[in-house]
Amino acid sequence: MKYRRLGRSALQVSALCLGTMNFGPRTSEPESFAILNAALEAGINFIDTANQYGGRLGVGVTETILGKWLAEDPSRRDRLVIATKAHEPMSDDINDRGLSARHIRMACEASLKRLNVDHIDLYQMHHIDRAAPIEEIWQAIDWLTQQGKIIYAGSSNFPGWKIAQANEKAIAAGKLGLVSEQSLYNLIERRAEMEVIPACHAYGLGLIPWSPLAGGLLGGVSGPGEGRRSSDGARAAAAARAEQLGRFEAACAARGASPAELALAWLLHQPAVASTIIGPASVDQLRTVLRAPDLELGADALAELDDIFPRVGPAPESYAW
Repeated sequence: MKYRRLGRSALQVSALCLGTMNFGPRTSEPESFAILNAALEAGINFIDTANQYGGRLGVGVTETILGKWLAEDPSRRDRLVIATKAHEPMSDDINDRGLSARHIRMACEASLKRLNVDHIDLYQMHHIDRAAPIEEIWQAIDWLTQQGKIIYAGSSNFPGWKIAQANEKAIAAGKLGLVSEQSLYNLIERRAEMEVIPACHAYGLGLIPWSPLAGGLLGGVSGPGEGRRSSDGARAAAAARAEQLGRFEAACAARGASPAELALAWLLHQPAVASTIIGPASVDQLRTVLRAPDLELGADALAELDDIFPRVGPAPESYAW
């Protein structure tokens, strides 16, 4: 496994980050444990979750599964960089959501209990909260940091302007600010290149792409897969991009790589990307992508992929002169 700095921080994270959203609603607890064991054995030291994950089983279920696994062997904790998130509704309570200072502090305490840990390495805001002043957010983050409950702060699904606003406030206060942004980014969905990635560059954030396989579309056109990827919408999306995805699979075959491997490797060649989320639902799925960080893509391969999946262009040139 290869490791990279998380943004401008000195923290080293594995190029592949184990996403856990499937744990519970799609993947049983024993299978989730098996995936975690295999990931640790493969050298993955970066695990991402969120307090809201749990699907039909209820919020908090995924964190609880991860906490049970950590409790099996307490020595695992110090080998891992654990990231979770807060923002999404956790109950019907009007204040049990968003990024108020109150909710951030309460949500963090609840995550610590479910995860069975005394601190969270990377605490991420799951979405912007337009009602929460950035000063209020930093007040809560600073308190959690001073209490030793979190170490680094990150954002998720933030636009470029919000990254800039958050870090300008942090800089003015002499604080570290955000060190990472977790964003939707893959060969098909490249709008992050317009403003999010430039903002990450400017402020030293490590980008952590989610949905790197575009909901399964970049996993191979032979079939949309299982679960969400077998929906009517997924099949229609695959049919609409059949020619494009066929060219992509041909490029993969020419380089001796699976579509999933090449899609992940492409992300790891992009500026600002620190680690990319993978969300295996089984140990077998995990093992199929472990080679991705070792794939070296030359200028010709990158140019071919840009031709198949065109860049959207920088802002403002992509939509103005």
